[in-house]
Amino acid sequence: MQQQLKRWLAGPYVTVGLIVLMVIVYGAMTLAGGSQNTQVLVNFGAKYNPLITAGQWWRLITPIFLHMGFEHILFNMVTLYFIGFQIEAIFGHWRYLIIFLLSGIGGNLASFAFNPNAISAGASTAIFGLFGAFLMLGESFWENPYIRQMTKTFLMFTVLNLAFDLFSPGTDIFGHIGGLVIGFLMAYVVGVPKLGRISSVKRIIAVIVAILIMVGLYYYGVTL
Repeated sequence: MQQQLKRWLAGPYVTVGLIVLMVIVYGAMTLAGGSQNTQVLVNFGAKYNPLITAGQWWRLITPIFLHMGFEHILFNMVTLYFIGFQIEAIFGHWRYLIIFLLSGIGGNLASFAFNPNAISAGASTAIFGLFGAFLMLGESFWENPYIRQMTKTFLMFTVLNLAFDLFSPGTDIFGHIGGLVIGFLMAYVVGVPKLGRISSVKRIIAVIVAILIMVGLYYYGVTL
């Protein structure tokens, strides 16, 4: 029993937990009237600028767990499983969760600031943050052959996704870029004990830059 528990705790239980939570929320939205229904999205906490400026700041967090349509959640959950499995193993459970959540918030802040007229939702802001975390690993641990190869793969995947965003009407590219940048910075902040030490200078700079970006995005969005 103890060995089974240890194996489970060593596995990607945060990633699996996030996926289960999002599937449950998707099911609840479907029963409530449909995950693509505007009113259902707003009721469940989608990013909607007028309500955020009215004080519902939690709408910068809840959109991470909402999805619009079956294809949307299927693609995001498959992507989250494969990249989340690796990031969670490398960074550890709680560091991974911090990167995921703050990347999602950062992406939603970018959407709040630069895409004010859209009601948006989806885990892709946070998933792009995981891409950003992998890019940070490449910068800090390039001498590691596994990290180097995976970084090349995810860099190409990130570029292709951003290029796809440009030609996909309705895709919130600002949210994706915001998540990517905050994920890159938060990876420095939380560190990677399993791979090595991140210098204190880099971590302090990353904290300051991340705070300035997120605060700046919020106030820019409020003034629109």
